[in-house]
Parts: sequence; structure tokens; C-alpha cells
Amino acid sequence: MPQRNDTAIWSGLFRISAESGQTLQAQIRQAIVAAILDRQIAASMPLPSCRILAEKLGVARGTVVLAFQQLVDQGFLVARERRGHFVNPEVLATPAKPQQKSPDQANEIDWKARRQIAASDMQPPAKLDNWIKSSYPFVYGQFDPTLFPTAEWRECNRMALAVLEIRNWAADMVDRDDPLLIEQIQARLLPRRGIFANPDEIIVTLGAQNALYMLATLLMSKGSKVAMEDPGYPDARSIFRLAGADIEPVPVDHSGIVTSAIPSDAGFVFVTPSHQCPTMVPLSAERRQDLLARATRNNQIIIEDGYDSQLLDEAPQQALKSLDRSGRVVYVGSMSKTLAPGLRLGYIVASADLIAELRALRRFMLRHPPANNQRAVALFLSLGHHEALVRRLSTAFGERRKRLVQAISAFLPEWQSTDSAGGTSLWLEGPRGTDSRGLAAAAAARSVIIEPGERFFEHSDKPTRFMRLGISSIALQHIEPGIRELATAAGRRPAAA
Repeated sequence: MPQRNDTAIWSGLFRISAESGQTLQAQIRQAIVAAILDRQIAASMPLPSCRILAEKLGVARGTVVLAFQQLVDQGFLVARERRGHFVNPEVLATPAKPQQKSPDQANEIDWKARRQIAASDMQPPAKLDNWIKSSYPFVYGQFDPTLFPTAEWRECNRMALAVLEIRNWAADMVDRDDPLLIEQIQARLLPRRGIFANPDEIIVTLGAQNALYMLATLLMSKGSKVAMEDPGYPDARSIFRLAGADIEPVPVDHSGIVTSAIPSDAGFVFVTPSHQCPTMVPLSAERRQDLLARATRNNQIIIEDGYDSQLLDEAPQQALKSLDRSGRVVYVGSMSKTLAPGLRLGYIVASADLIAELRALRRFMLRHPPANNQRAVALFLSLGHHEALVRRLSTAFGERRKRLVQAISAFLPEWQSTDSAGGTSLWLEGPRGTDSRGLAAAAAARSVIIEPGERFFEHSDKPTRFMRLGISSIALQHIEPGIRELATAAGRRPAAA
């Protein structure tokens, strides 16, 4: 926090003049109000004391005292005993006033016109603001603080901060990763998916999205064709488009992506075979073999996202990468669903030649993910904490999924869910004419957060009768009352208990 007597940070906010036609007190008030409304003063930043500001401006201390007091009376400032004056947080909660351009700003650069990739035009992320404050957060991809292994994670971070450990990770690793983390991924994570890889076939990434962005940057260009599941993972679709690729949507049914509909001229096929995003259906064994055979025949690269595959399923399937004999399957993994999405740690498993190219690319992007985080995660894995966490999460999520299916059957029987085991969400199809976006708004008013499904579809005439319900963040005892509230929002009167 800036020191209150550090007046350098305030030098640009005050322009006091005896010739302005306004009193000095009014000029001080105007300068502070303008700075507050323009978001130039943070709520955590104390204003200079009346004495220091008076000395800086060359005015009487009483003038500043009166200006501050009036701003407190008007609600712009709050006075905190022994700490000074601060911006009222309620003022910052209101929309900022529109900026008026000065003559000097008239020729500002139009950055949107200068850009070479249209990142801000891509589909925005799902809006889940303040989901943690809702009573019934059926959100996907967030974590449950009650299940997070706080003590174990803190232990591993303390161990990573030991003097000898710091010497292992504090140096610039250039394009390398923590060898202990690579070893743990190789020995503890991949074999569960049926993947056996050498250390030079693994690279650490800042989550699965960073992995996909690196692959798209390295391998795709304008005119590349990527066959993708439809419905499918919207951020992957946007990442490939940013690289200049054209998306070829391929339908999905109860057995996963319809492999017979994959265009033979597509250079890439992006799939989520363990749990299809968002329907959660696994890719059948027959489709897996057909996908690999077609990829070999058409010289296609398969990008396999191990989406939602970290947990212990009732009927686990090995990764598509485990069946690959030609090296054309690139596997993308993440630890977001088990540890925490905010940790941003993932990995790519591929042929050594491709990993070497990815390391060279990553060096120019970020050199390597933070080595202290890599070492903490490596220790977390090596001490068996991750195995214990996976078992605990798998049990908890299995119970939640079962309770959710029962509640849907009881209170929303007209909604059909995909029949799939495992995973941390449920994909639902409502009756024809259902508007899931309108339902989401009505449900939010009842403190129920759901995710409309239209964002997962490629075409402009996106169907509106689908929604996704996540189970990773909602407590078991809140699921049934949450679905009751959702049923009420949908216009149905829930049956008596």
C-alpha cells in the first residue's frame, strides 16, 4: 500500500489555481471527485493527510479539512479512525462516468483497427460473476473449498520454500521444466490413462488452454481445417480460429463424435473422448478405432483433450493416446479439476520432436511456468496427496451426480440428461421451445446458477433448449432444493416431498 506521505502519486491529480474563479476548497473537492469517478484512486489507498496535502498545495490546513469533511458528508470519502480518509467503496461500485476526450486525445490510436487477430471478437466466457455467493451454484470448472486439501497444499508450499528446494527452482530454467514434476506426471498421472511416455515427450503448460494455444500457434495457419465436435468446447474453437483455422463442425451422438462425418481433408481433429464436452458421453471403443484408422489414412493430427478425466470413473476408459502407434495423437492434460482451476497447471504428451518444438516456442512466450509452483505440485504428487484427493473427490462427486440425477427425475422429468458415468457436470435437453437463457435469468433471481448450452454449438441458429449443470462447487445437501428452485423458475410447481 502506498505511504500516505508519498505525495508523488498525487502530483497529477491536483491543479490548484488562484485565478480559476473558484475557491481553493471547491477546486480540491472537484479534483478528488474527478479522480474517484475516473477510478484513479483505489478504495485501499489512503488519501494524503490534511497537513501533507495542505503543504503540497500551499494552502491553509483548514481549507483541506473543510474539503475532506464535505466529501465525507456527500458520501465520496469515508474517515477511518487513526488511518485517514479513503474512497467510499460504494461509490466505486457504481459505473464509471464516461470519459470525455480532450483535444489532445482526438487523435488517439484505434487499437482495434491495428490488431492482427480478433481476440475480443471471439465468444466470451460463461458469465459466472459472484457464483460463490449464490445458494445453489450449479457451475462447472470451479472448486469446492470444503474439499480442497488446504493443510497438505500448504505443507508442500512450505517444503518448496526450504533453502535447498529454493536452490532447485529459483534459477532461470530457460525452456526446461522441473524434472521432479515431469517424473511425477510420467509415473503417477499418465499410467492411470494408459499412457506411458518418456520425459522428453512431456511439457508443462499453464493449463489446458495454454496447451491448445501453443499447439495452434505452432501447427496451424490461415486455411488449416480443424474438425471439431458440435456441440463442443467453445474456447478451443476460438483458439483455433485465432490461428487462422477454419472449423469443420462434426455432430455428436450417444457414442461421441460421429467419426464417419469427419471431413477427410481436415488436417486436424480435436476430440474430448473421455467425457465429451459438454454432453459428457465417452467415445465408444468402435469409434476410437475408426478415428485412429481415418486419421492414419488421411494423415490427420488428433488433438485429444483429456477433458474431465482426472477422477476415478465407474467405467474408466484409457486415453485415445494409449492406442496411438503412429505418434499422431497429441494428448492435453490438466490438473484443474482436482487441485484448483486457479493454479493453471497442465501438460502436453506427444512425440519428442513435437515437444522439442513446443519448448522452443514456449521459451519466447513465457520461458517456463513458475518453477516454484511446479515444485510444490511435484511434492504434492510425490507425497501421495493427489491420489488421496482424487479418491475423495471421486466419492463426493459420485454422490452429488447421483443426487442430481434423482432430483432432475423428480422435479424436472421433461428434461433429458445424457446417460454417462463420471465427470463433474450433467448435460440436459429440455422440451422443444425451451429458452435456457431465459431460464438461467429466472433461476439466478432465485439464487440458482446454471449454464445455458447454446454457447457450445457452432452454427448461428444455435439450439436454446440445452443447459449444463456442474456439481464440483455445490454441496450435496443443496442439490435437491436447488433443483426445486430451478423447477419453480421453469414454471413447474414442484411435487410435495
